[in-house]
Amino acid sequence: MLESIHRHVTLTSSVTDNGDLNPYAVVVAPVSAGTIQKDDVLVDNFNNLSNLQGTGTTIIDYRPSTKQTTLFAKLPQHLPECPGGVGLTTAMTMLKTGWIIVGSTPSTDGTTATKGDGCLIVLDPNGKMVAAWSGPTINDPWGDMAVVDNGSTATLFISMAGFGLPSPDVIDKATGFPVVIHKATVLRLNLKIPDGKPPVLVDQTVIGDGFAQRADRDNFLLGPTGLALGPDNTLYVTDGLENVITSIPDALSRTDSAGTGRQLTKDGLLSWPLAMVYTPVGHLLVCNGKDGQVVEIDPVSGKQIYSQWIDSDQAQSPPGNGDLFGIALTPDGQGFYYVEDDMNTLVRGGK
Repeated sequence: MLESIHRHVTLTSSVTDNGDLNPYAVVVAPVSAGTIQKDDVLVDNFNNLSNLQGTGTTIIDYRPSTKQTTLFAKLPQHLPECPGGVGLTTAMTMLKTGWIIVGSTPSTDGTTATKGDGCLIVLDPNGKMVAAWSGPTINDPWGDMAVVDNGSTATLFISMAGFGLPSPDVIDKATGFPVVIHKATVLRLNLKIPDGKPPVLVDQTVIGDGFAQRADRDNFLLGPTGLALGPDNTLYVTDGLENVITSIPDALSRTDSAGTGRQLTKDGLLSWPLAMVYTPVGHLLVCNGKDGQVVEIDPVSGKQIYSQWIDSDQAQSPPGNGDLFGIALTPDGQGFYYVEDDMNTLVRGGK
């Protein structure tokens, strides 16, 4: 797919009236509901006006048909139902029934020293919060979700990267970096969506655990970020700290944890793999966190096929370092939307 992508068009700024910035999640609306039209692109912000991470509370709605951008949702900084407050992450989806579910990984000072456990927030299609889910298995919902949506039921896969995570001041003397711990998980949540009513959380299962995570001053935290589900129910997971993509078999049906799964591909063109999508031809597209490239991978062979610089900002070293987060396919499957964190913009890559 990447070889056919030749044009990159900046569509809109993600910065909202209240100054929120640092775009993370990118979601294409599967239906028209409330203020959202089918194929609109929703983008959330992780930072507030002060550029503190874990404090963004807004979601924008970009409409490709009119090229207009509106504020879809603005949440309060503090929610009693969300331990630690609100800082919206790459974990966001919109269901066919019109409900939006978004993860919160909150902080008060922009670092993990003050992070809360966070929650998953349910919004109606007019941007109004209707529910929040928290609990012992939910600790800083972090990476982009893989979703199976059957209408009246849905299954979400979300990485949880906050368990036991200390302040970035806790340094590993051997490396000079904040300590790495291996407590991040992949959680499967099964939902029931009653007619005209918000989704209900039926059950949840940890299907992956032991993934690497650490605090980071520049990136808040580093942990498993990209999740993509193949048609054979294999779930692919990006682990940036280990610079690897692993696979968890039988993700929809398994009743136990596969640990970190089986290694699919490591190193090579990968440079801190982050968000990931499954393409119509059955390949994986992965954004790199440490450079501005996106990488295409064949999950059958594990071969890294191709890479393309989609953010070559020379202000970073290497170019585009730390700029890429969320990614989503365009509705026709021929291109993809992504965000450039350095410019706070939504971009479309296409033919």
